[in-house]
Formats: sequence, structure tokens, C-alpha cells
Amino acid sequence: MYLIPALTLIPFIGAILIFLDSNSKRRGYVIYGTVALMMLCSFLLVGQWILQGGKPWHLYPQTGFIDILMQIIEVLLMIFIVYKSFQHKKRWISLLAIGQTLLTLWVEHSIPLVESTHTTVDSLALLMCMLCSVVGGLIGVYSVGYMKSYHENHRGVIDRSNTFLALLFVFMSAMFGLVLSSNLIWMYFFWEVTSVISFLLIGYTQTDEAIDNSFKALWMNLLGGIGFAVAIWLCAMQNHSVQMQDIVSGGNTMIIGMLCLAGLAKSAQLPFSTWLFGAMVAPTPSSALLHSATMVKAGVYLLIRLAPALYGNLCGMVVAFIGGFTFITTSMMAIAQNDAKKVLAFSTISNLGLIVACAGIGVEQTVWAAIFLMIFHSVSKSMLFESVGATENSIGSRDIEHMHGLILRLPKLAYIMGIGIAGMYLAPFGMLISKWVALKAFVDSGNVLLVIFIAFGSASTMFYWTKWLGKLIAMHKPNTPDHDATRKDEYFSMGVLGVIMILLCLLFPLLAGFVVNPIVLSLFGATQDVLSMSELTTMVIMVCSVLLVPSMMFLITRMAPRDYVPTYMNGVNVGDNSHFIDSMGESKKLYLSNWYLRFEFGRRRLLRPSQIVAASVLIVTFAILLGGAIG
Repeated sequence: MYLIPALTLIPFIGAILIFLDSNSKRRGYVIYGTVALMMLCSFLLVGQWILQGGKPWHLYPQTGFIDILMQIIEVLLMIFIVYKSFQHKKRWISLLAIGQTLLTLWVEHSIPLVESTHTTVDSLALLMCMLCSVVGGLIGVYSVGYMKSYHENHRGVIDRSNTFLALLFVFMSAMFGLVLSSNLIWMYFFWEVTSVISFLLIGYTQTDEAIDNSFKALWMNLLGGIGFAVAIWLCAMQNHSVQMQDIVSGGNTMIIGMLCLAGLAKSAQLPFSTWLFGAMVAPTPSSALLHSATMVKAGVYLLIRLAPALYGNLCGMVVAFIGGFTFITTSMMAIAQNDAKKVLAFSTISNLGLIVACAGIGVEQTVWAAIFLMIFHSVSKSMLFESVGATENSIGSRDIEHMHGLILRLPKLAYIMGIGIAGMYLAPFGMLISKWVALKAFVDSGNVLLVIFIAFGSASTMFYWTKWLGKLIAMHKPNTPDHDATRKDEYFSMGVLGVIMILLCLLFPLLAGFVVNPIVLSLFGATQDVLSMSELTTMVIMVCSVLLVPSMMFLITRMAPRDYVPTYMNGVNVGDNSHFIDSMGESKKLYLSNWYLRFEFGRRRLLRPSQIVAASVLIVTFAILLGGAIG
């Protein structure tokens, strides 16, 4: 089984080579080669697993040397966090790192554990590997060209591109290790590596804002790490085993609750959402990777693993409530944002909330929807982040208001951005189908509150995506043309993601039958057709129709002659479509803007009350769990 260690080692070795090479051209070739090998290993692993019957593999029962190496790295990470915490006068954060590291080391050296395997290869793990290698790899390709343009436009930021790019690949290496681990101690190790790498990525620019936001991300994820470490301790004390499958079958609510806390923090659910807002200060590849293929997906991955154990108990009810509540509140807050990256951040947290709510219900239908949501969200969101980053490098802004008429100014980027937005909310793309399945499952479960959350949250989602899409397709031709600074590797990455998105929609029935259904079967031991084959076929026909009509219209309009006339502006247009002379002979500037409802839905108005509600629910929940454990 050389493919499994290779999958983790290839991006790590690539990261070392990237970090050591100061030549940007050679560094680019190393990235292309590393991405190609990652994808090849993932495809070979999937192929080998299918050829051997598609049954779960449980591997590596004896890992003495690797365990010692991991313990050494854990101590080094702890020392690094302590050093950084004291360096920036945030000493209390070091206590979180010290506490969880010492607790896990004590468990490993003091409590006898039953010998068992450390790695599991099943359909869910392989799906996560594919998302990480394909989506994460394409983000790596995109970052080659993006970082060159980034430092041309941000000359005040010290160029440490080799460090930044190396960290991206260390992140991917940790994600491969995390999703393939069946042992909680191994999973915890990779979990903490992602926390430290995200801290370094967010603080890349070394501004005061970046440093503050990086520490916010660090302490919130370390708080989740405390929950993970306590779960390991409780599991070891009770069962002398730290296997994920034993936790799911055992049903100990305190252990499951602690792991859910870790998953909620990592997936940026309320009250932990602010760390992901702050991550926007980092260069775009970091945002794309954190939001689509790694970091936050690690949180929902853990919760989906735990889903069978969440059905019908307090932990499941609370996880479902937190997810649904996060979905509706962050959807509303997204309405008030005009910064494109902030809209993407709020929408990421919102959609993750829906996935978390589905996992919390813990039945086959909701997990089916959660997996589809995760797949489509990964592809759409990475494409959107990349197109926003490329647009910012071209026009010098990521303000949605400055994207007015982008379809005429930078048509390639506008089309890519439009596909990404359509994939997030328009029929019959996968996100909307998955939301419909989730709504149906919530109705069947009798959870009225979640039905309200998804109904009004989806309405808010439609509002902010439609506003953005309307700005892109406005037929407004500026007086001075914009220069497209997007490089070939950036377009390659965005183009491939766009093709993947369309193929996922066209192949929806195959995706359901050969990918999602086997995952649900492996988690629950049974599965059922959430959508019949006739319904899925009808949806594919709808997709073809949706693609066919715009394509025909595009070809017709391209062949037709165009005559752009001056915009009417309640006066005489001076010729730049921005200024006019009014009836009093005075020059006035025209300003068109979306309605952002900042007073009603602004972050300052909704965030703090939402955090208080979510934190209160978690505190009461753990008080009940603790009382039950003591009693």
C-alpha cells in the first residue's frame, strides 16, 4: 500500500523543494509536477480500491516509529505556539497548546491502548482525497501566477512567496493524513497541523490586522483541539481504544460532544465564525484552500463521520440547531457585504452550517444531501475565490460595486464568476438540488425550526447572489478599458474547475449512484434512493436545457451587430457614462449601487447576538452532558 504514504509525502516533499527554491520559474514547475503526482496517486488509489472490491481497508496496526515522530512534532508545534504567543503578547493562547499537547502525550504513555489499525480507506476518505488533490491541486496551480501579480500590486508586502506556496502544500499533506486516519490520536495530530498552518497563512502579510486575525483563528481552533484531546482521553479511559468506529458504535455522548465541539470550531460555526472572516486578509489562494478543499472541510468531514451516532440524541439536536442557526444568520449578514471576499466568507460559513445541520440530524437522507453539498461547494467556492482574486489583480478592487458591467470589461473572468455563482444557487445545479433534499429530510424529521432556517436562509442566499450576478451582467461599457492581468495558469485552474462544475451537474445520476450512495451505505450499513433515477434523469435534461439556451443566445448575440449608446442619466451624458449635466447646467456624477440593508442585516447588528445564542446553547449542552456523566 505504497500509495497511501505517497499521497501524504508527495505534497510534503514538494513543499520542501518549493521553500528551498528562490527561482519563481523553477518553483512553478515543481508545483505543476507535485500537483500532477498528487492527482495521479489519488486516481490510482481509487482505482486500486475499486478493483479490490470497494470494501474498507484497515491498515497499519504497528506504527511505533511514526508514533514517536508524531509526538516529537507535536512538542515542536507546542513550543512554536508558545514562542509566538509570548512574542506577540498573547500568552494565554499558549495555555491551550500546552494543555492539549500534554494531555494527549499523557494518554499515549500512561494508558494502555488496544492494538488496532491507524488508517482506513473507504469511500468517504477517498472522496475527501479526490477533493483535496483535484480542487486543492488546481488552487496550487492558480497560486503560481497569482502570487506574481499579488506582489506587483502589493509592493509593501515582503515577498515570501516560497514560504506561502510551501505552506499550501504542507496543508494538503496534512489533509490527506487527516482523512485517511482511523485512529483519533493520528487524526488529532494532523488536525493540529492544519491549525498551525492556517495561522501562518493568515498572518502572511505581517500587518497588525493579519497578526490579530491569525491569532484569532489559532485560539479558536486550539479551543476545538482541547475538545478533541479531551475526547481522546475519555475514550482511552473508557474503552482503552481511540478508534473512530468504536466511538460511533459506543454512543458515549460526552465523547461525541467533545468531538462535535472540535468539528464546529474547525468548520467556523457560530460562535466560532469570526476566525474565518478574519482569514480574508490573506492572499486569495489561502482563502480558496481554507474554504474549499481543506480546513473547514476537515470539520464537516468529522461531523459526517459521527453522523450515525448523532441521530436522536442531545448532541445531534444541538449540532443540527447550531448548523441551521449559522446558516440563516450568516446568510442574512452576507446581504450587507459589498466586499466580494466577505460575501464568499459569509456564504461559506452559511453553506457549511447547512452541511453541519444535515450531519446533526444523522439519517441517510440528510447525510446524502450533506455529501452533495460538500462536493458542489468545494468546486464552486474555489472557482469563485480564484475569479475574485484575478479580478482584484486586474481592476485593483474586489468591491462588487466596481464589478459593474464586468461582462463587457473582462468577459472571461465574468463568465467564470457567473458559472460559480450559478452553481451556488440556481436551478438545476447541484447545490440547489441538495438543499431541496435537505429541506425534504428536515420536513420528514418533523424539525420545524430547521425547516424555517433553511427556507429563510435560502431566500437570503438568493438575494445576495442575485445582486452580485446582476452587477456582472450589466451592459455598461466604461470609457477606459480594463487590462486583464490574469495569467495562463490562473485561467487554466479556473477553466478546469468550471468544466468540472458543469460535468458534475451533467453526471448527477452517476455521482449519486457510484459516489454518494456507497458513502451513505458505508456509514449507516444501509442506503435508499433519495431521488429516483427518473427524477435524476429529468434534472440532467434540465441542466442541458439551462446550458443550451444561454449558449444559443451567446452565439446569436456574438454574431449580431452591437451599437453601445450613451447611458441616459437624467441629463446630458458627457460621454463617459458616469457624469451628466443636469437641467441647471451643473455637472453631476451618476452612482448606481445595490441595496445592502446594512442597518437591518449588518454584521455589527447580528453577529454579537448570534454568538451569544450559539455560545449559550453550547454551554448549557455541556453542562447537561457533564451532569449526566457525573451522575
